Amino acid sequence: MKAVSRLSRTRATDAPFEMKAPVDVVLEHLRQVGPAVACLRNESSRLAGWGEELARRLVSGNRLVTAGSAGSAAEVQQFTAELLGRHASERQPFSVIALRPGAAAAGAASVSAVEIAQGHAEEVASQVRAHIRSDDVLLAVSASGHRHALLEATAAARAAGATVWAVTGPAPNPLAQAADEAICINAPKPQVREAQLIALQAMSECLAAALHALAARPEPRR
Repeated sequence: MKAVSRLSRTRATDAPFEMKAPVDVVLEHLRQVGPAVACLRNESSRLAGWGEELARRLVSGNRLVTAGSAGSAAEVQQFTAELLGRHASERQPFSVIALRPGAAAAGAASVSAVEIAQGHAEEVASQVRAHIRSDDVLLAVSASGHRHALLEATAAARAAGATVWAVTGPAPNPLAQAADEAICINAPKPQVREAQLIALQAMSECLAAALHALAARPEPRR
């Protein structure tokens, strides 16, 4: 009798791989992200308030510093680019600073994006102390809420009199507790990051509407 290899026997007894239809893959993904989006619906008033408050502060000459840890840094960078590009031609430029661990602050940007990396906690806190002032805003974004560098940045911002807003994963977590206000997304980490991107986009939309409303107000008589 012809010998049958172990690999052949294994393949013969294995259950066939079940291929999902593309539409089923999409529906399953939407099902998984649904609870994270539901958390944002519950925080819609807070997100709108942040957008309106940020508009008032930027127009008054204050600064927004954004800090994203690990995978959340990409969402923060996209938010920063959206804010800068969208409003660049609408009014006087906002104050612009770009902070990165291991590199000197570059240029003049209206929003500062701090890309948090492991082992850069004190460096990031030092940069925050150098650039953030009273009534500025630090927006800290983390899928876990446990990154030490963000906690150090938060402490430095609050010591300077700045306001700290956080968008994090499930509560309780140290970052949410350290911030002045926090939106905590109760979902697994991949879905948290997707919801964070949605939250930042919604905040950008609220900011745009608030800036438009401020620009439409008549100048006070002197």
